[in-house]
Amino acid sequence: MFKKFAIAAPLALLALNSSMAFAAGEANHTVNIKANIPTTVFHAQPRDPNFGRDESMSYNIVSGELAPLTAIYDLKNTNGSVHAYIEGGPAVLFNGNTSQNIPLTTTLHGVQLDGTPKEVVNDADSTPGVGAELRISAAKPSATQRGAYTSAVALVFDAVLPTPAP
Repeated sequence: MFKKFAIAAPLALLALNSSMAFAAGEANHTVNIKANIPTTVFHAQPRDPNFGRDESMSYNIVSGELAPLTAIYDLKNTNGSVHAYIEGGPAVLFNGNTSQNIPLTTTLHGVQLDGTPKEVVNDADSTPGVGAELRISAAKPSATQRGAYTSAVALVFDAVLPTPAP
């Protein structure tokens, strides 16, 4: 009985050591994947899936202005028009001092957005879908508006049914 154990123990150690050698050279990496497949009836999304994650308005030292942000949004509603608004109303660039706020102007498909829903794509154009330009521009900062500013523009899109003819 002892001889069997004496022989089996070194074999088990050899198996353990060889698996440890393989594990020492192992590497792994996780790839996180996501996809957004819109419905065929209504969707409103930027063509660039990374738009809005961490945008920056660069400052032009010569003109004293901030560069606007632009993106193309694909808008579609096969059951009517598309309306949009900014949740909470027009956004501002904020540095911690409300007296230093820099107003932002947001337009979508040529329509200036605020806190009230407005039609940005009519019934006829929204049925096949349209690429609409979103443009966010800042007022020219004054000489006293300096420092790090941030903002969040919360866009809301509504699928609006057509109004029946009277």
